[in-house]
Amino acid sequence: MKKVYLFLSLVLVVLTQGMVSAQGVLTFEKDLHDFGNVTEGVQAIYEFKFKNTGNQPVVISHVQASCGCTTPEWPKEAILPGKTGVVKAGYNSAGRPGAFNKTLTVTSNGNPETQSLFIKGTVTPKAATPAPSSTASAQEVAKSPKIEVASTTYDFGKLEKGQKATAKFTLKNTGKSDLNITGLQTACNCVAFKMNPSVVKAGQSAKLELTYSPQVLQDRIEAVTLLSNDITGFAPTLTLKAKVVESLAKQSSVKVNKASVPFK
Repeated sequence: MKKVYLFLSLVLVVLTQGMVSAQGVLTFEKDLHDFGNVTEGVQAIYEFKFKNTGNQPVVISHVQASCGCTTPEWPKEAILPGKTGVVKAGYNSAGRPGAFNKTLTVTSNGNPETQSLFIKGTVTPKAATPAPSSTASAQEVAKSPKIEVASTTYDFGKLEKGQKATAKFTLKNTGKSDLNITGLQTACNCVAFKMNPSVVKAGQSAKLELTYSPQVLQDRIEAVTLLSNDITGFAPTLTLKAKVVESLAKQSSVKVNKASVPFK
């Protein structure tokens, strides 16, 4: 009987050691990248390269950035043993002059379950916009359309990843000629626009609709600069805010004393 117990104990030890040794391991080439000096307005991007040096597939379930100014991307498919991949970190420097130091937390089924990556650098203020007189005559500037925006910020609250939501703004042309919005400038390329009317006469107003479709699970702040034929040197920037979640349908509720109370 003692021999049987001894044999079973040895089998259990071998199985346990086998289970411990059978695991995936994400090995990053480095965990810190210094961008150095970044000109304000530039989307600074770096790819952290890794390899699965373990003996089991690894699935990255999530990469959480320490702030909404940093956008992470990562492979959604399993990384097989011996295979490589990247975790991409994008830092939006628009409106953020000065030093920055951000963290990305990588969560997976590998060993260890969480790993930290770091980006840092210094955002240098962009050069001031040249005076209008250097590119246009005083007469042309005097006849230019001019944009005025009543409110420049819109908070969507909670949005599903990939959901399309619309923010509405009111623009007024306080200049002397017709105003045309020719495009948008954003770091995420996830905003489209529509304006009614498409041409704004001098002294008239128009409704601007920004359609936002977030692709990253985190708190987001998107800076949207309007491009137009306004040559007075002013390019308004609109701010879109949202807390992006996987699904709003998961937020169920129960009735307690006839009142609807959300699950926590």
